[in-house]
Amino acid sequence: MHELGILMSVIKTVENYAAENQVGRIEKLVLQIGEISSVIPEYMRKVYPAAAEGTLLADARLEIEILPANAECRDCGSVFHATVTGGVCPECGSRNMHLISGRDFFIKEIVCSS
Repeated sequence: MHELGILMSVIKTVENYAAENQVGRIEKLVLQIGEISSVIPEYMRKVYPAAAEGTLLADARLEIEILPANAECRDCGSVFHATVTGGVCPECGSRNMHLISGRDFFIKEIVCSS
């Protein structure tokens, strides 16, 4: 389960941000995780309390937003949700596509108070 290591790195990044900006308290952390990334949101939620214990994020809420796996058809240019269509363009039926999102992992938002 590499989610714990990823989450610990995120917490360190957020704590560094808080120190640089004189933030006294983190209320909420919002992460965006691509639906076909190697990070499993359920595991992130499960290990968050242990990873955040004793840190500035100990009492912060964790919110996770799932980013869809969107693809662009190389034949007709249509953009579509690749996991819903099985990688087949709904406009022209082609499988000639490239992913434009869905493997991502971002810290979207840090809600702070002084």
